[in-house]
Amino acid sequence: MANAQPQTDASRDVTTSAPTLNFYGVPGLIDMPGGEALPDGQVAIGVSSFAGQTRTNFTFQFSPRISVTFRYVGIQDWNSDGFGTYRDRSFDFRYLLIREGRIAPALTIGLQDFAGTGIYAGEYVVATKTFKRPLRLRGQVKVTAGLGWGRLGSVGSVGSPFGAARPQFEPGDPGGEPATDQWFRGPVSPFGGVEWQVNERFGLKVEYATDAYLPETSRRVFARSSRFNFGLEYQARKNVRLGAYWIYGSEIGVNLQLQFNPKTPATPYRLAGPRPIIVRPDRLANPAAYDGGWIAAQNAPVVIRDAIGPELATDGIKLHSISFSATRAEARVSSERFDNFAIVTGRTARTMARILPPSVETFDIVLINNDLALSKVTLSRRDLETLEFQPNASQLLLSRTVISDAPLRPTGVTSQVDSLYPHFSWAVGPYIRPSFFDPDEPVRADVGISAIARFRFAPGWQVLGELRHRVAGTIENGSRVSDSVLPRVRTDALLYVRAADTTLERLVLSKQWKPGKNTYARISVGYLEQMFGGVSAELLWKPATRPLAVGVELNYVKQRDFDQRFGFRDYEVATGHLSAYYDLGNGYHGQLDVGRYLAGDVGVTVSLERQFANGWRIGGFFTLTDVSSQEFGEGSFDKGITVSIPLSWFSGRPSRQSISSTIRPVQRDGGARLNVSDRLYDQIRNGHLTDLNNNWGRVWQ
Repeated sequence: MANAQPQTDASRDVTTSAPTLNFYGVPGLIDMPGGEALPDGQVAIGVSSFAGQTRTNFTFQFSPRISVTFRYVGIQDWNSDGFGTYRDRSFDFRYLLIREGRIAPALTIGLQDFAGTGIYAGEYVVATKTFKRPLRLRGQVKVTAGLGWGRLGSVGSVGSPFGAARPQFEPGDPGGEPATDQWFRGPVSPFGGVEWQVNERFGLKVEYATDAYLPETSRRVFARSSRFNFGLEYQARKNVRLGAYWIYGSEIGVNLQLQFNPKTPATPYRLAGPRPIIVRPDRLANPAAYDGGWIAAQNAPVVIRDAIGPELATDGIKLHSISFSATRAEARVSSERFDNFAIVTGRTARTMARILPPSVETFDIVLINNDLALSKVTLSRRDLETLEFQPNASQLLLSRTVISDAPLRPTGVTSQVDSLYPHFSWAVGPYIRPSFFDPDEPVRADVGISAIARFRFAPGWQVLGELRHRVAGTIENGSRVSDSVLPRVRTDALLYVRAADTTLERLVLSKQWKPGKNTYARISVGYLEQMFGGVSAELLWKPATRPLAVGVELNYVKQRDFDQRFGFRDYEVATGHLSAYYDLGNGYHGQLDVGRYLAGDVGVTVSLERQFANGWRIGGFFTLTDVSSQEFGEGSFDKGITVSIPLSWFSGRPSRQSISSTIRPVQRDGGARLNVSDRLYDQIRNGHLTDLNNNWGRVWQ
């Protein structure tokens, strides 16, 4: 059954693994939910179809107990209100109340379609218990029983314990707001079923379902004649499961399940081994080797710099400066190859240990990203020499390492690297621009060629430009005309796509620097994004060792012409936000933004994200402003899912590049924020205390 790494039970003839998915993309039977949770961090994608109804589901196990699901559905032959195919978007939330134990079942409470139009709205409490070889049957059996409200309580009711009044689904409802007035209201019905995993490949399911499908059957989408569903599932590969079903006594259904975990890369990480650490001679046997007189040599700074710099460069690490005394050395380094600063720290320390004279005992490694000094990592050379081959070497080294705020300037005898500026880099490659949830097509996309050039002409200064040429695509075929009553800061996206195939995506002159020890600053001028150009300025306070950061961003921008060349339209606006960021630990990050958005509305954005040690990031956000749900339009308020996948997860090779996307149920004008690149918090957080601790296991790589 499973899609995570199986754990073998030596006393049984089948392995236990991740739960299978139901038609709603959550752990469960066929159409009914189950009580289990997915493995922590698991991503599950499910596509199910029966009776002309197709559901595409994305589920993320955000924490060991919390999972969230985003769903997009299409229902054919939906004749009411002139629809041929009715399309809908919805969110689910599940919380694991009790983990399965030797006696206790897994118990989960869930909200289905809690913030959509409500077509699938339902709530449930459900338990699942696993039995290994019951009644001497081969394999394992899972028994599920639960209570359902809403859609899951529309047939076979046993009463309404929390009140009978419950608003019903109405076609044309803009949706988007949590329907708290209907949660656990109305009739409740018991449901249940059995799943028998015969062996590692085949599984059987049978369930008693309590969804009457009233909206569908009343429109003759299909005829429902039974409360029982039956299914056969096949584990095609470790991460892929297929199913075929007999649904509600009248229909054949199919289900495709794909599960994977960001913690497990698609391609194993391949990295050339580091150079060995050269152990210094014994101090008692050779005290002369530890004489610090070398510091007086006039050419010592240059000789050491010219030895360390090239060796680091072969590892993809750039030396900015080296400074030292007789017993201590500081190296300021950055990397365009590694996105993991623990690797950068470890390899820099090895090089310092190979080259610096034996009298240097303490290494200070200042981590730099885009000319911003992030933090200082202080290690003992003796620890490097003695701990490398210990069983728990990483944790031992971390316990003796000090991570602190980066000093603004080097101290001691210093030698700068003069060849860092000016620096020109460029790249040409394919791009894909997706468009989700058009009323006529769930997914559209454009593909083409992108050329990006970056010129760093002095510390902190750069010019960044990107040209795009669209080769093919379907976004321009959209027929949706904006009905927004707000300034059309985002809903004219179709006009931008249609105006030209070759566009200037962005052209920005920027400067970023550290005004003080724990403060970072940025100012950007130019064509900042696809739709807006102007000036953007940002100031951030973030100590390297504290979880809290506070920032302010101010922008004055003007809307660009649809052809995305050099002209502007008449609309201009001043926007800005006061932001608070908090590192919650274990890879969880929260963000709160308060301010004015592109359409002139004022409000707040709440974001929560999980970041994995390998760079995967998955999160969600919502924005509430002084725009009413009626003015906002479909969706009621802005919300969405953010996903960022490092290319190294696919390739197995070091890379700082990633694939990022924001998925919104619907793009409207309310709550829209400027898409300026290089915001400060995302540039610095990987080099601060919590992320370094989380990634420290790779310091010896």
